[in-house]
Amino acid sequence: MIDQDQDEVVDGQTVAVVGVKVRDTGEVKKTRTSDHTLRIGDYVILALDNDQTYGKVYSEAQFLPFTPPMRVMRSTLRKATEEDTRTIERHEKLVEEGREYCLELMASLGLDMKLVEVYSAFQRRTLTFTYTAEGRVDFRQLVKDLARRFGCRIEMRQISSREEAGRLSGVDTCGLVLCCASFLTDFKPINPNKNGRPEGQWSGGDSHRIGVCGRLKCCLMFEEDNWSLTRRQSQPLIQPSRR
Repeated sequence: MIDQDQDEVVDGQTVAVVGVKVRDTGEVKKTRTSDHTLRIGDYVILALDNDQTYGKVYSEAQFLPFTPPMRVMRSTLRKATEEDTRTIERHEKLVEEGREYCLELMASLGLDMKLVEVYSAFQRRTLTFTYTAEGRVDFRQLVKDLARRFGCRIEMRQISSREEAGRLSGVDTCGLVLCCASFLTDFKPINPNKNGRPEGQWSGGDSHRIGVCGRLKCCLMFEEDNWSLTRRQSQPLIQPSRR
């Protein structure tokens, strides 16, 4: 939890916020900062998953009224130094090489998995490969080959298709950025049968309820309690009358 007394809070009422892409990937996230001099294109250091990583600034500092949800908003640790920038450049080259080599190995080993993201840890020699798969994947040989090539610890992390969409971002049929990529921090299961609807009772027109991840859209959580998976009957148009 973030202390309100930190420098990000100005006069106890407003918070300095910048738009940052974590590892320059996915959607721009609002991030608290104590450095009001950050400019578009600057690199910043962030704390993420018990490690440090980097982000790239895509919108300059704005001062917004403080609201309770900002307590869990990610915060920048500092603006990247010249040494940090050199480290970021090395990591980006390593990640790109790791991605290409991993894809080659997956094809040669015939592994039924989809590589989503590759990233390197700042504080330890670790390469993490996130992927999606329908079932269990035996990637022991893949890890051995990767460790032999890069000489560091290799972590394979399986994520869901919903998490994949949240990491990579996109635009849904509503024309807005995906909820999971823009503001959701907790992926709760969407239960279409919560109101007693028989399981498996779907109609052919229910595809509009499915998101780009292939699962029920997260926005269904914000509908009224008695929502239904079937389309509502359209209301008759009001015909103008002449007087």
